[in-house]
Amino acid sequence: MKIAIVILNWNGKKLLEQFLPSILKYSIEADIYIADNASTDDSLIFVKNNFPEIKIIRNSDNGGYAKGYNDALKLIKADIFCLLNNDVEVSENWLKPILNEFKNNDTAIIQPKILDFKNKSHFEYAGAAGGYIDKYGFPYCRGRIFNTIEKDTGQYNNNTEIFWASGACFFVKRNIFEKLQGFDEDFFAHMEEIDFCWRAKNLGYSIKYINNSIVYHLGGATLNALNPKKTYLNFRNSLYTITKNAKGNIFTLILVRLILDGIAAIKFLVEFKPLHTFSILKAHISFYKHCSTLLKKRKSQKNKILYYHKKSIVFAYFIAKTKHFNRL
Repeated sequence: MKIAIVILNWNGKKLLEQFLPSILKYSIEADIYIADNASTDDSLIFVKNNFPEIKIIRNSDNGGYAKGYNDALKLIKADIFCLLNNDVEVSENWLKPILNEFKNNDTAIIQPKILDFKNKSHFEYAGAAGGYIDKYGFPYCRGRIFNTIEKDTGQYNNNTEIFWASGACFFVKRNIFEKLQGFDEDFFAHMEEIDFCWRAKNLGYSIKYINNSIVYHLGGATLNALNPKKTYLNFRNSLYTITKNAKGNIFTLILVRLILDGIAAIKFLVEFKPLHTFSILKAHISFYKHCSTLLKKRKSQKNKILYYHKKSIVFAYFIAKTKHFNRL
């Protein structure tokens, strides 16, 4: 079973300097690629000079996470793709449990345990121990609900089925990626992996969290949580995702989201973060502008499953004060 690790890069020389050594050291089973999104720094010169064994794919433009990977993966021959952020440190033997799962089970997509590079005793925001969504499309993880990050005490040391796998370290079978026609490029970045996993789930494919494969994610290297653009993409793409894939009356879901997102916008305003309030407004404008296209995509999702783990994670977290996944 041939595996390719594909690291998407855009002006990330400093990150490559820091994180490539662990990947080279602990990934002898894999071919390693840099998929470069038209960087303007000297990332590729650095890779050529210091890691000649790494193959380089030059994308013609910066199409974000979705288009960047879609373009690059067309040029790579492997049975398994590992889509790895350029700010991830891997650990010894991290690939073996993943490959064993793919060999022994009919699993389409896998995520490892993702811990915080800056605080390695805790889970990391983007994926933690596997992702879920609530009825209204809000994502959360085993180990992370909104901004509450759990310490890793072994509470999620079991391999289990999850709803979505993090794009920070995302393993997928090549034939599944091709069958689903890759990521939706309208997303550009953020939540495209949730949309992809949801489409896979609607077709009956299995997505797993494998606890004894461990990586450490720096997080926020491209867009941190304080950046209004990240707020815009998260709110907009969440609306895109539920419109495309959710089972049930989509118009009721969108109405509830309009109310909840309005509350979030007011919260940002009260916290003196008007740019984030504007980002939510901008996200909804973009969503309504593209609604007809999204509804056409929705029609192609013929098998819609019961997708949510919790009806409202907003209620559970902010009203019921349930901050940890294992107490939901």
